[in-house]
Formats: sequence, C-alpha cells, structure tokens
Amino acid sequence: MTTVRYLVHNTDAALEFYTTLLGFELVERWGPAFAIVGRGDLRLWLSGPDTSAAKPMDDGRVPEPGGWNRIVLEVDDIEAAVAAVHSGGGSTRSSIVAGPGGKQALVDDPSGNPIELFQPR
Repeated sequence: MTTVRYLVHNTDAALEFYTTLLGFELVERWGPAFAIVGRGDLRLWLSGPDTSAAKPMDDGRVPEPGGWNRIVLEVDDIEAAVAAVHSGGGSTRSSIVAGPGGKQALVDDPSGNPIELFQPR
C-alpha cells in the first residue's frame, strides 16, 4: 500500500472531487479538516488548513497545496477520463499529450494539486 498526503484548501471539496470524479472511496474521516480516500493500493490523505501538516515550519515556511509533484492514476481511456473531469466541473493543466509510454493529461483538484491521468500504450 502507498500513502500520499495532499494539502487541500477545503477538505469537503477535495473529498467530493476525488470520490465523484476520480473513483476514490472514502476510507476514514477525522473531523472537518482531514479525510483518507482510497483507490486500489493507494491511500490519499486530504489534509485541510487546520491539520498538523499545514502548520508553519521552524524556518517560517508554510506548506500549501499545488506544485508539480503528483500521483499518477492509470486509466483505460484517457479521452473519457478527461471528459468526465470536465463534465464534473474539474479543470486540466494540459491537453492530452503522447509520449513513448502512452498518453497523459494533468488534472487539478479543487486546491490546485495535480493528478496525472495516464493511459499506457
């Protein structure tokens, strides 16, 4: 099992996005600021602003959502997966691009965290 933590602006919005648009299931909910969702062997911790993961570091830096590191979700039909995200109100950072291993598109969750949808060759 792999666990990834994403900082989110709004745990309810993130929970809705991952369960409705990306096929995750709610595993646990710890109050309004934290939820764990799962898909296969992946556990994704959704940490809102009131969680310990969002507290300032000793040097004053404050963790925040976004960036370019991402989880990768393999899909059978990338065009259909991207269309489902768009029809559900989600946004993409990129159009579908092809590379040596397959096709990919970057989708943003409601807090700006990227998810790579990947269709292998």
